[in-house]
Amino acid sequence: MHHTTDNRPALLLAMGPGIADRLLTERHRTRLAALTRTDPYLVAHDLAAPTGPVAAALAEAEVLLTCWGAPPLTADVLDAAPKLRAVVHAAGSVKHHITDACWERGIAVTSAAAANALPVAEYALAAILFAGKEVLRSAQRYAELRTAPEWLSETERTGNYRRTVGIVGASRIGRRVIELLRPFDFEVLLYDPYVSGTEAAALGVEQVTLDALCSRSSVVSVHAPQLPETHGMIGAPQLALMPTGATLVNTARGSLVDEPALLAELLPGRLHAVLDVTDPELPPRESPLYDLPNVLLTPHIAGSLGNELYRMADQALAEVERFASGAPFADPVHPLSLGRSA
Repeated sequence: MHHTTDNRPALLLAMGPGIADRLLTERHRTRLAALTRTDPYLVAHDLAAPTGPVAAALAEAEVLLTCWGAPPLTADVLDAAPKLRAVVHAAGSVKHHITDACWERGIAVTSAAAANALPVAEYALAAILFAGKEVLRSAQRYAELRTAPEWLSETERTGNYRRTVGIVGASRIGRRVIELLRPFDFEVLLYDPYVSGTEAAALGVEQVTLDALCSRSSVVSVHAPQLPETHGMIGAPQLALMPTGATLVNTARGSLVDEPALLAELLPGRLHAVLDVTDPELPPRESPLYDLPNVLLTPHIAGSLGNELYRMADQALAEVERFASGAPFADPVHPLSLGRSA
């Protein structure tokens, strides 16, 4: 009997309960089954003490396809996966499941951070444009009056023509926001200690200190990673420098902003804020953030949701295809860069 060897790599899906069904359509599962040796419906939620089909699949797996809620890849898990050579993460940050043991064993890692950056940048762009147009304030004023307000006198500071926007952090998302701001008449300032003057010029932004950015910008949008040195980087001194009526947009991490200091500026109505993230992640029930008229608070929706998950799946499958064909990853994650990224 003629025997052909199947050279496709063995793949195992590993992510939190319920995630795979939101991430992968039938089209994705069919493609996955064509590219790799896998059961596209078998999903490992826990790899610490796997039994049955998961243990068998882990022992054979050359590549793991992970997403949110992926179990940590500890040395013990890797011992149970002797053939593992790559991890394809169909989401942004890999910090939650990629351990030092992965790097020590030379496992190649890639993530769909580029795909996940797009909806966050779109949300930030919308927030910046709406902030300049004072949409929140106008909507509330209209609902209050139920008649035409004195728009000319009430809106002299409104508008997006030649407004100054400050971008904190030239992260992947920060750079995408800078790109999306290009068609508009904005002056864009950037604070990022890792960006060179040449790079800033190429991005078409003016590089400034954080204090200068806060004092000159009508809208400040935060895109820095969560690191020990960025904790509370937007504190009372920076907020005090922001012009009265300016808006702080945070789609990064709540911990980057000193929340009590921000509240002290929001309560009297001096500043405005669009917050998709807070510290703690879920504000307490009695938090003024829910009710303040000068705050738009959303429940961490800027990143990929709904059909945007398919974009991450598409990027991940393109990387699986590269791995299967022996090509290097297009968007590899390097252990050294992790110290400076989300």
